[in-house]
Amino acid sequence: MEGQITVITKFSVLYVGQIELENVGLQGTPANDRRYANERLVEAIWTAKDVAQQMDELGYYCLWTAEHHFQHEGYEVFPNLILLGTWLATQTKQLKLGCAFNILPMWHPIRLAEDYAFADVVTGGRVIMGVGRGYHTREVESFGAPMLDNKANQDLFEEQMEVLLKAFNEESFSHRGRHYTIPPAVEYRGYTLDTVTLVPRPLRRPVEIWQPIASGKTLPYIAQRGIKGMVTLNGERIFDQVARTYQAEAAKAGRQLALGEDLCWGVGLYLAETQEEAIRRVEPYHDERYKWFAPFGFVRYADEQGRSWGTPGAPARIPSIRDGVQQRAWLCGPPAQVIEQIREVEARYPGLDQMMIHWAEGMPPKEFKEQLARFAREVMPAFVRR
Repeated sequence: MEGQITVITKFSVLYVGQIELENVGLQGTPANDRRYANERLVEAIWTAKDVAQQMDELGYYCLWTAEHHFQHEGYEVFPNLILLGTWLATQTKQLKLGCAFNILPMWHPIRLAEDYAFADVVTGGRVIMGVGRGYHTREVESFGAPMLDNKANQDLFEEQMEVLLKAFNEESFSHRGRHYTIPPAVEYRGYTLDTVTLVPRPLRRPVEIWQPIASGKTLPYIAQRGIKGMVTLNGERIFDQVARTYQAEAAKAGRQLALGEDLCWGVGLYLAETQEEAIRRVEPYHDERYKWFAPFGFVRYADEQGRSWGTPGAPARIPSIRDGVQQRAWLCGPPAQVIEQIREVEARYPGLDQMMIHWAEGMPPKEFKEQLARFAREVMPAFVRR
């Protein structure tokens, strides 16, 4: 609620499902030239287990993973997050397992609702629902859903969300829309169907749902519906714009939120004795990420005038790690410096209670686990014990 003072106490990780890549960095193997055998691609499943177990022991809140398909390049190789999360729950004790995100246009909404409900029941609520519209044409279009036609993708997604929420929240429901008629008016055991019931339904309702905030156009839709927003690797100006717009849009629907409430702040991270050492070490991993993601438009920085990168007058290039540090999208340096940077964000956003560390796609698992251990040992205690 407005005026309530909270602090960042939930520390999570985003692992999009990359395997251990070789020859990384801006001058390394071109992203489109990477192609791995199935024996290599499945390594990410066991990496997810190792990282989840370490996070569980160290007191992290949630491991978020990403749904993708057909990625022989090795960057994002998890096709089913609910299945992955349900299995990881059997390998851990209390860690939450987040879906970032189930790409709804590649699902039937009832199938997704059923699968999530089952996971909610058997894991005791440890799998967190997340939904997205997708951004890979290779994936979404191959599943028979629109991606190139952005308006058609949005229309399909919003109708699917309507079905999903009805299935979760109503004892029995029906839907008549452009894409779905549920149920059809067919004869069944001597009567005509007019409603159906999701079996099972989630035990924890209303279901906590997250969605990525990729642009300002998303904000009215999610904020007014109580969907929480994940903001990942955005410059501090962009994050501020998102947080204030989300709060204002939520208020239009009668949801009075503290600034930053119902958002998750995602950043890149590297701890070292000095900022220069941290930058030097993480730079090839940072650059490998943007070799893959920059062509999809995932550079969410703003210049000093507040103009988003890629718009007239603002930079339109692949960012460097120094750009990311300047934008406060990447926290690089000694633990004391990172603690101070997190506290500065807390002070500006009193409703913000979640921070997520993005695993840079080129970083080997061993090195990332060392970073997780050091962050838990030297940074987290400054927050979670207050």
